[in-house]
Amino acid sequence: MISDKDGELKSPIHGARLPSLLALRCFEAAARLEHFSCAADELHLTHGAVSRAVRLLEEELGVALFERRSRRVYLTDAGRTLAKAVGQGLDLMRQAVAELRASARQQRRWVLSCEPTLLMRWLIPRWPDFQARHPGVEVHLVAGGGPFAFGSGMDLAIRRNDFPWPPGCHAAPLFAEQVGPVCRPDKVAAWFGVAQAQAQAQAQAQAGYPPGVPCLHTRTRPGAWAQWAAAAGQPLPEGAGQTFEHFYFSLQAAVAGLGVAIGPWHMVRDDLDSGVLAAPLGFVEDGSRYCLLAPQPIQPGSLQADLLAWLRSQA
Repeated sequence: MISDKDGELKSPIHGARLPSLLALRCFEAAARLEHFSCAADELHLTHGAVSRAVRLLEEELGVALFERRSRRVYLTDAGRTLAKAVGQGLDLMRQAVAELRASARQQRRWVLSCEPTLLMRWLIPRWPDFQARHPGVEVHLVAGGGPFAFGSGMDLAIRRNDFPWPPGCHAAPLFAEQVGPVCRPDKVAAWFGVAQAQAQAQAQAQAGYPPGVPCLHTRTRPGAWAQWAAAAGQPLPEGAGQTFEHFYFSLQAAVAGLGVAIGPWHMVRDDLDSGVLAAPLGFVEDGSRYCLLAPQPIQPGSLQADLLAWLRSQA
């Protein structure tokens, strides 16, 4: 027994029924490529499967869609009419799928790579504020410095412009790098006596970096002292000191009182505010800057734009 919902043959309901999507996809590919074998390759089907799907479609519609000549096929007038409609329909579906996928990517977990010392000493202490403002956004923070490539599980990156960035990378400036010597406050009088007694501006201009004070160096920023000296117009210090493997180790060594390190302001500002570190000679811009890097331009109103605005507000 056939239920009423199935309709009768040649009824309006039956006539409005669409052929199978697979048959329409086979037809569209064959019509576009004018070749059943090429259509089969594109759809990852056999030649016989495409040919059979098109033949059944012609039988269902009651019209010939192709003229078959040798190894090529050519659309009939009916075939051209259907090919135009099916092509437009598939384009609409592809567009909708692309938009849904893009929306899903916006809401999935992002991976933000940040230089280790900046991540540890500046970004992570402020991150709870971003999470409170964007409770539905999940961002995975990873430490990474130097060269990188998008498409390897990384969505965004924060880097200083001290190395070539990948081709096609889009950079949104965050803040300029400001650097200066930092040490424990209880070491200032002994190591910077005159500079501590004078006003900071006068200290920067006249006192300079005292000789014999232990300098702390790092292998990841071997030119930090030279860059500061050039930017501050000071002679390069020649005092003995220690070298550490990573930049954040040298800053921690300064906190421990082992010597004086070059400290970027953004990375030591919390220690300055809490009184853990002091900057007797202040800070100067060294000509570099940090940027938020993305594989495409950041679109206004996007979640990436919200992150960029928040990062700039914290700078």
